[in-house]
Amino acid sequence: MQFGCESQTDKSVNVKKINIAIDGFSSCGKSTMAKGLAKKLGYTYIDTGAMYRAAALHAIRNGWMTGEGMEEEAIRESMGQLDISFRKDGKSNQNTYLNGENVENEIRSLEVADGASRISTLPFVRTTLVRLQQKMAEKGGVVMDGRDIGTVVMPDAELKIFLTASPEVRANRRFKEMQEKGENPKFEEVLHNVIERDQRDTTREVSPLRKAMDAIELDNSHMGIEEQLDWVLKQVKRVKS
Repeated sequence: MQFGCESQTDKSVNVKKINIAIDGFSSCGKSTMAKGLAKKLGYTYIDTGAMYRAAALHAIRNGWMTGEGMEEEAIRESMGQLDISFRKDGKSNQNTYLNGENVENEIRSLEVADGASRISTLPFVRTTLVRLQQKMAEKGGVVMDGRDIGTVVMPDAELKIFLTASPEVRANRRFKEMQEKGENPKFEEVLHNVIERDQRDTTREVSPLRKAMDAIELDNSHMGIEEQLDWVLKQVKRVKS
């Protein structure tokens, strides 16, 4: 598997670059916080969830992942053939590419989201992607979000944030996001998917979702995006001082 990402540099002179891990449940706004934070700091943003979604999309397209199960051996053999990369568009938005194709919108579907949660339970998938994620973080100045960043991928990150919110709030956020993209989901199905993913993510054998001992927890059920960003920037300032 290949992996690429446009890197950013901290334009400030002699400013300490730290690694920031943002973990939490699905639809907690991890990516929104991570993207905003990386932009503010001039750091590199690594969307690990998009990597798993891209791998899941590849499996779905090839018929290796259905409602009945997964063809693990076929998925294993294909890992070395995947090319997952992140590229910026003209508006500086980061898009996910799978084998040269922009799949940013497709990987945000409910089917692919569920597939990502399922494929992430395969040890060989996690091993491959974690190794690549760690390589990206070697030089520091990285903001990475996911479910095992502070516990597995970057256990030595200088700042670890753990986001949480009620299932109903998270389902509503996901529901509105899908509607804005022209989809017509049923709220009950979205809520069921959120609860099901929580169960799967917290009970899987390999790298289950859990709060790192030194992570700072934030329940953002009733917080806006700017309020959350202001909060996390204060945490960054505290760590870097």
